[in-house]
Amino acid sequence: MIRRQPRRNSISYAILSLAIMAMAVSTTSAQSIESTISDLDASVANEWGKLVLKGVDTEFPNKLSLVYSSEEQIKTPRQHFPAFYGCFDWHSSVHGHWVLVRLLKDHPSIESAPRIRRVLGRHLSAANLEKEADFFTKDEQKTFERMYGWAWFLRLVMEVDTWDDPDADQWRENLRPLEMVLVDRIKDYLPLLTYPIRIGQHTDTGFALGQILDYARQMDQAELESLVVDRAMSFYEDDVDYPVNYEPSGHDFFSSCWNEADLMRRVLPQRKFVAWLDRFVPELSEQLTDGTITPVGVSDVTDPKIVHLAGLNLNRAWCMQSVAAALPADHPLRDPIRKNAQMHRSAGLAYINSGHYEGDHWLATFGLYAVKRVGVTSVGD
Repeated sequence: MIRRQPRRNSISYAILSLAIMAMAVSTTSAQSIESTISDLDASVANEWGKLVLKGVDTEFPNKLSLVYSSEEQIKTPRQHFPAFYGCFDWHSSVHGHWVLVRLLKDHPSIESAPRIRRVLGRHLSAANLEKEADFFTKDEQKTFERMYGWAWFLRLVMEVDTWDDPDADQWRENLRPLEMVLVDRIKDYLPLLTYPIRIGQHTDTGFALGQILDYARQMDQAELESLVVDRAMSFYEDDVDYPVNYEPSGHDFFSSCWNEADLMRRVLPQRKFVAWLDRFVPELSEQLTDGTITPVGVSDVTDPKIVHLAGLNLNRAWCMQSVAAALPADHPLRDPIRKNAQMHRSAGLAYINSGHYEGDHWLATFGLYAVKRVGVTSVGD
């Protein structure tokens, strides 16, 4: 159970807010997106597409977090992962491919569209994905990308599954072997997960469960849906007084608080969710305006950990958008949450395409997820 801790001092709030606003208004792409927030400006979509295209074919630098049981297993990233070898790490490559699919679906006429289609066809081949599925079946790799990368792969599957396109039909079939392996991994793992992982980085349980639940419902996998709902209720139903002032830590790209709320709005009926949210963050009305929940700046975009904070802004934005949409239209917190989400979204978008690979290999994903309001069932903007 979460218990409340004393709220932090917010003396620096005004200075930080001014810095973020200045940074946001100085960024043309952020302005363009904010002006058409229900969609994505075609020119920005094209720039993001080119950014991700470069990443998915960039094999080095690369971070492999693998377990080797013999010398013979040591290989290059592309030898291990012929589909998802780029973008510095496996999960970033996976959600980079999600970006390419979503951009091509929504903006089929952008300049980079033909190249996006060619790259997707080359990477998402049956042979490539069969090899990746074989990798994940190995016992020594059962924790590899658990569950962050798994969740993003299922989001990619969902995106391709809803695309009426001849190439996408083939890619959908090609994704199935790895999809089946990862679904089995999830079913094996969740009953053994005794406690939720609450952290502002990859292994946060709330984020993964939300993505997996969306997948289970879209694919009519009742057993998986039931398992996720059971784990969510067991882990989070009784949480009260979340220490909001303890977030973020120095290199978070997630808010465990808002990931949890974003999950529970999927799990609980509206009336119960409203009551749960009131217990979970009872001082939310004040915290949305007193500097406790405010966009954060990035002191060094070339530091691969510090630049995580740019993603935190976007993660908070998409979670708050979803939470606000889940509240009744007349709920007093609906508009304040939406306004705070807009502030976070503007601040996060300003860092995309900075020219530094530390953030450029992944931030377009978080930006697109926030701008497209992925998973939001009703929009009040």
